[in-house]
Amino acid sequence: MDLRTLVSTPGATIVDVRSPMEFMGGHVANSINIPLNEIPARIDELRGFSAPLILCCASGNRSGQAAYFLEQHGFDQVYNGGGWMQVNAATAK
Repeated sequence: MDLRTLVSTPGATIVDVRSPMEFMGGHVANSINIPLNEIPARIDELRGFSAPLILCCASGNRSGQAAYFLEQHGFDQVYNGGGWMQVNAATAK
């Protein structure tokens, strides 16, 4: 599934795994900030979000790590969206 289709899926949740400071500098509207280092401790919170989960960061590296971690913990609708600006462009109508 391409990124534009993913972000337009009803109930999709965009999770930005950058630091709070990076997130404050710009982010996708309505995205949720959960820094990569907090993902393991907040896994139950993530289970409560609507699927699919679309992860983003600055370049796609940290979001890829987070996606892999979540897949290893039973998440089946989790995607590495890449850089947040790429995800942001895909949300534009």
